[in-house]
Amino acid sequence: MLASTKLTDRQQQIYDLVRTAIERTGAPPTRAEIAQALGFRSANAAEEHLQALARKGVIELVGGTSRGIRLQSDTLRAVHQRRQQQAQLPMPGLAQLMLPLVGRVAAGSPILAEEHVDRTYQVEASLFSRRPDYLLKVRGMSMRDAGILDGDLLAVQQTSEVRNGQIVVARLGDEVTVKRYKRNRQGIELLPENPDFDVIHVAEGDPQFALEGLAVGLIRNGSAF
Repeated sequence: MLASTKLTDRQQQIYDLVRTAIERTGAPPTRAEIAQALGFRSANAAEEHLQALARKGVIELVGGTSRGIRLQSDTLRAVHQRRQQQAQLPMPGLAQLMLPLVGRVAAGSPILAEEHVDRTYQVEASLFSRRPDYLLKVRGMSMRDAGILDGDLLAVQQTSEVRNGQIVVARLGDEVTVKRYKRNRQGIELLPENPDFDVIHVAEGDPQFALEGLAVGLIRNGSAF
């Protein structure tokens, strides 16, 4: 059972590194980034530890992507419980969030307008480092290499304050898209995580562009409900 899964000190380090990266940027680190952070000589050493974590069931590895690492939703809950038990603290009730699932979004109307909400899900607040406001169903594979796949549910915090490198939900006219955000002197670039897709360039002050939120977590469709 996941609640009794024992990790080595090094495995715990890597797990914490992956979780922190997802909390901070919305995407897991690459093998090379893990190797650099922990002083490994090569990315292969990081891969071996990730494979061990996958065998223990605390992460899932998505093949063919440089950032294809996912935390299991029940893993987060199990680690939370185990750490509290080790500290000999009583287990509090896990806080629940009621999050609307946003479907197709009509141009010119707020993303959380009633007509956009397909249904509402109850999820555990402990799954997210920052409180999300809604779930958005991912459509397409433009963020494949960040481990965000078609049909996944992206947890989004409504905000227009984002930093370079974070994964955001942006509106471009009639379309809502999930991309990595980059701002420079020329304007804004929305970067895909799949070489088959083009960078979207947005001119400064483009009235068709709006930031709808920041990605704060990911749930594989159906896995956490």
